[in-house]
Amino acid sequence: MAAEVLRGLSLPAKSIPPKYFYDAQGSRLFDVITKLPGYYLTRVETEILRDNQELIARRVGAGTCLVEYGSGSSVKSRLLIDACLPAAYVPVDISREHLEHSARAIFDRYPGLAVYPTCADYTSPFELPLPVAGLPRLAFFPGSSIGNFEPNAAGDFLRGVAQVVDAGGWLVVGVDAKKDRDVLDRAYTDMGGITEQFNKNLLANINNALGADFDLTGFRHLAVYNEGAGRIEMYLVSACEQRVSVAGTEVAFAKGERLHTENSYKYAPEEFGAIAEQSGFECVDVLLDDRAYFMVFLLRVR
Repeated sequence: MAAEVLRGLSLPAKSIPPKYFYDAQGSRLFDVITKLPGYYLTRVETEILRDNQELIARRVGAGTCLVEYGSGSSVKSRLLIDACLPAAYVPVDISREHLEHSARAIFDRYPGLAVYPTCADYTSPFELPLPVAGLPRLAFFPGSSIGNFEPNAAGDFLRGVAQVVDAGGWLVVGVDAKKDRDVLDRAYTDMGGITEQFNKNLLANINNALGADFDLTGFRHLAVYNEGAGRIEMYLVSACEQRVSVAGTEVAFAKGERLHTENSYKYAPEEFGAIAEQSGFECVDVLLDDRAYFMVFLLRVR
């Protein structure tokens, strides 16, 4: 973590990966964000999954190992568990405390389901637990987190998932669709400041993990839609000229300097379908809500 954070802070345009939002507090804040009126993504994706449970079950079949990337609170995964009746569930998340809590809740609700919580950075290769080795696999990557990757990196990630689930295996992935700027602005900047707290939690996490001394009051949240690139860009903007110590290294910020914390790419169906096809998947279904705000892709490894 120290090496990755310092590398990002040494760039001409400072940037830190969004995975560092997610300590236990960051996970809790994101759960609050998903319930905000303007944040349509979670509600719409859940609606799509609920409305298409029978279709997904017919496609995938029962008895799989369900591997969820970035499991968080494992709320939407319950819809797949109810529909597909997997033999095992492997939630994968970087926040150990939140992962253990949500995995325990799943086991309590489904006592006959083998649950193997796996604390890992899912953007890098990780090993599945040995007991699931012989099971067919269904990967689940909800929440439009695929949009945090640059398009080329999204293809690399999908190729890694294809290797995990293997030939004939499935991936259910949530993808946010392109839409009006006003809708996106409301989703990524709320009047109550919860998204700002979540964005700043990246700094709090670095303070706690690396002994840094970021002053959270010295930065403000900024989310802008880059229409040409088709993405929301999130930043923390330095409110003043300041110096910060991170893992023994001093980092200078100019007043108004931006620290990039997240991209969230929005796709047309054919754009993401092309990335999936080039990454070893066959696009079997594209499921949408009535307003075409969000897409759930059912992909099968060729």
